[in-house]
Amino acid sequence: MLTIEIDGKKIEVPEGSTVMDAADRLGIYVPRFCYHRKLSVAANCRMCLVDVEKAPKPLPACATPVTDGMKVSTRSDKAIRAQKGVMEFLLINHPLDCPICDQGGECQLQDLAVGFGAGTSRYREEKRVVVNKNLGPLIATDMTRCIHCTRCVRFGQEIAGQMELGQAFRGEHSEIMPFVAETVDSELSGNMIDLCPVGALTSKPFRYTARPWELSRRAGVSPHDGLGANLLIQVKKDRVMRVLPRENEAVNECWLADRDRFSYQALNSETRLLRPLVKHHGAWIEVDWQAALEYVANGLREIVGQHGPDAMGALAAPNATLEELHLLQKLVRGLGCDNVDHRLRHSDFRADDYRLGAPWLGQPIEAVQGAQAILLVGSNIRKEQPLLAHRVRQAVKHRGRLHVINPLDVDMLCPVAHKLIVPPPALVQTLAQVVKAAAARKGVALAAGFADKLAGLCVDAQAQALADSLCQAEMPCILLGNLAQHHPRAAELASLAAELARITGARWGVMAEAANSVGAYLAGALPHAGGRHAAAMLKEPRRVYLLLHAEPELDSYDPQTARAALAQADLVVALSSFRDQALEYAHVILPVAAFAETAGTYVNMEGRVQSFAAAVKPPGEARPAWKVLRVLGNLLNLPGFDQDSAEAVRQEVLGANAALPLPLDNAFSTPVLDDPAPQAMDLARIGEVPIYQLDALTRRAPALQATRDARPPLARLHPRLFACLGLKPGDMLVLRQGTGQATLPAAADPAVPEGCVHVAAAHPLTLGLAGMFDPITVERA
Repeated sequence: MLTIEIDGKKIEVPEGSTVMDAADRLGIYVPRFCYHRKLSVAANCRMCLVDVEKAPKPLPACATPVTDGMKVSTRSDKAIRAQKGVMEFLLINHPLDCPICDQGGECQLQDLAVGFGAGTSRYREEKRVVVNKNLGPLIATDMTRCIHCTRCVRFGQEIAGQMELGQAFRGEHSEIMPFVAETVDSELSGNMIDLCPVGALTSKPFRYTARPWELSRRAGVSPHDGLGANLLIQVKKDRVMRVLPRENEAVNECWLADRDRFSYQALNSETRLLRPLVKHHGAWIEVDWQAALEYVANGLREIVGQHGPDAMGALAAPNATLEELHLLQKLVRGLGCDNVDHRLRHSDFRADDYRLGAPWLGQPIEAVQGAQAILLVGSNIRKEQPLLAHRVRQAVKHRGRLHVINPLDVDMLCPVAHKLIVPPPALVQTLAQVVKAAAARKGVALAAGFADKLAGLCVDAQAQALADSLCQAEMPCILLGNLAQHHPRAAELASLAAELARITGARWGVMAEAANSVGAYLAGALPHAGGRHAAAMLKEPRRVYLLLHAEPELDSYDPQTARAALAQADLVVALSSFRDQALEYAHVILPVAAFAETAGTYVNMEGRVQSFAAAVKPPGEARPAWKVLRVLGNLLNLPGFDQDSAEAVRQEVLGANAALPLPLDNAFSTPVLDDPAPQAMDLARIGEVPIYQLDALTRRAPALQATRDARPPLARLHPRLFACLGLKPGDMLVLRQGTGQATLPAAADPAVPEGCVHVAAAHPLTLGLAGMFDPITVERA
């Protein structure tokens, strides 16, 4: 520890600290532009110059290391004069357009100019003008305002993992620009807007819509991936205008993924449902709530009474709140039915009989950043979990080793120690080889149920090298992604991961697909003994379907089967915020509140319970879904539907103390493993869900749908298969699965293994296809 005195106050700080660190710990503000605690030190704005005893000139506080006994003054004449000089130079070329600048009112340059700027400028020459750059649909640019702090450049290199912006030229000719006139396409790009201390980079969707001082602020939680990023929702006249990160070091730090930041646009979609709709003789008519709910209650009574409770099925989106999911399953079970599920994209449910608790990450989110070795199984983590991918990159940056077993060779934006890219049918066999090699390396006997199945399995050199690397690490970490969870042999992959974790001493877990995937288990929104899971409810069609925030034709493993099941049902009741998809198959559509419009609770992948209040009122006659389900329970004369608040429902699920340990457990009572040999198929589909087709909100956010990641899907094949079919780039390919087909442009992609076709799932252009990892045939159009 070193002792430093700043403005007469003494403090001890660890060796290696800077003057800026010490000043911040003392609560002494040192002006800064380029410095950010999450980025490397650039020391190029010079605004943080301070007076250090015995130093011949002022020194930048952000880059000056503390020495024992150092004395610093941040407010001496020498320091103030230096800071004012820097401010004068920064304002020489800065345009005086604060009245029309979106940054006005929250601009660091504006704030510091008040304290350190002169009343008039001595600069009389012409100011420079910089041509604006097109950075894509999310970031608006006014580059003449740029003060070259390079925060955006360093963010791309150090946090996002890809250097999309750079600084060119020198002196007053310096410019921040993208490489080769490309746009900024990182899934974390919106953070550059927050980092920019001036109005050079601003939000394009928010541009010219409101002033910061007009906005009220509400706390929220992201409704998308399982991380549960904390949000600051900014509201004007009951309309969400902007979403910013709310700092939480244990969850999202100070960052947001672009889909967390911009999906709010869907709240103002033209397809919002404002009044209940009932289909009458093939035509949709608007009715009041009383009529709609009585119609649903009477229909449920009639069909369940005539055909029995098993004639009903309930499908919920995994980003529904804990309260909504609890009341949905309570309603269904109150009618004597156990057919309820939230796992629409899953195809393997064998683990249900052996799982000891709710699947979760298996560790705190922060712990991933400290892992010495990480194994990702079946995951395009950058697109599935953008902020967790950042923590994985930080682990690698601090000498951690990353290993990948995946059906796609995706760019992890960091060094990968070992990479096994295999077709989906070979995933189980490949992971089994690693398990067998690790057991031999550690001298540990395989658990009962594995030894006989793996006895004749040959271990190749790549699997052996990966296993050796995991065994050498003190704190390995094994994570299963969406591609593994959606896999037809997902239970076996999870069981093998558990065994590998036992052998190597690793922490292992599941990266939750959606905001409340873990919470759905706690709410009981899955079948118990005798009930049907999501796939069974669609393969063996029910007469009645209750849909909660779900769009089964886009959210299911097999959209072909889902559409057929919904089309033949006698009654489909959709509790939805949007009407466009449900109009095709529903008989009643009940308008329910979307994200930011209802109080509720999410449980993220580490088991953190996060509750939130409504930030705005729902539009029209939309109501919170938990209230709709409660009233429906009353109309059906079911007991236990007398809650008067979301808090009351949450307490019913979690008890009075939500901080108590939750029943989270990835362990299996019995291993789940068949013959590890892959199923034979001529051509396998890799049905990955695109980042901006994840749920109803991202699909309807115009800015997200204009990004590179939201471009229409292609049929991607390995170059050898592409050449074998005699294809040229842009040729149309007919893809067939089951009784359906889709026609897409073909593309050669070495990231796709041989014997596979990478075709996006959950997309309107691929709705005619079947299972996400099922066999597929292709031919030239």
